Amino acid sequence: MISNAIVPPQMSLLSKLRCITVDVTGTLIAYKGELGDYYCMAAKAVGLPCPDYNRMHEGFKSAYTEMAKKYPCFGHAEKMPNIKWWKMCVKDSFIQAGYDYDEETFEKVFRRIFSTFGSSAPYTIFPDSKPFLRWVRAEGLKVGIVSNSEYRYQDVILPALGLNQGSEWDFGVFSGIEGVEKPNPRIYEIALEKAGNIAPEEALHIGDSIRKDYIPARQVGMHALLLDRFKTPDAANWRKSGATVLPDLVAAQAWLTKDEEIVVEK
Repeated sequence: MISNAIVPPQMSLLSKLRCITVDVTGTLIAYKGELGDYYCMAAKAVGLPCPDYNRMHEGFKSAYTEMAKKYPCFGHAEKMPNIKWWKMCVKDSFIQAGYDYDEETFEKVFRRIFSTFGSSAPYTIFPDSKPFLRWVRAEGLKVGIVSNSEYRYQDVILPALGLNQGSEWDFGVFSGIEGVEKPNPRIYEIALEKAGNIAPEEALHIGDSIRKDYIPARQVGMHALLLDRFKTPDAANWRKSGATVLPDLVAAQAWLTKDEEIVVEK
């Protein structure tokens, strides 16, 4: 006769961890509005008509992809100043969208765009982000930020949103500073080193992209978790591939502290 028996609960995942790393955009914070809103405001501020939103969005996507391919990690290898990388990217965005301003006009538009995206203005923080990060640190774990972003996320944007090093997170791995970006697994190895050379199985990464967050973190041996904050159609495929997918960080906290029940057949 075969019957199921439940053995005593095993330890929660949290009790096995020493560090949790977290993605930024889509995980801790989100963009407010659309890219076109900010490009339009910058153009109108210097007396220009508002650019077409769809053309602007497509122009930016194309320009950003080309710049990231030509000068990865915001020009890190070329020691390119951050502002120069973005100026080239924004200039090409406008040109690809059909707007070729003279240098003086473009400079005024660009300065407004660069300043806006270097502040907290275009971003909103999810209400569960700060409580979750503080809870993790209160449990004695280190918190790391792993992001494909430049130094302003570390120095300006995250602090302006109330996510401060020393109270919400302990260390950061930013692609524009380190010269390596997701999905390269090396960025997660750097995070493990910064956490104190801990073993991969003692770390969990939380993000919102199976390609950039889940797969490379698992490749180096870390635990991984995906958030589906915006109910993306891709989430069904993430689950089919074996990934743990949760709606937010409140659910992540419950998942981390849940004791595992092991059912065995007798």
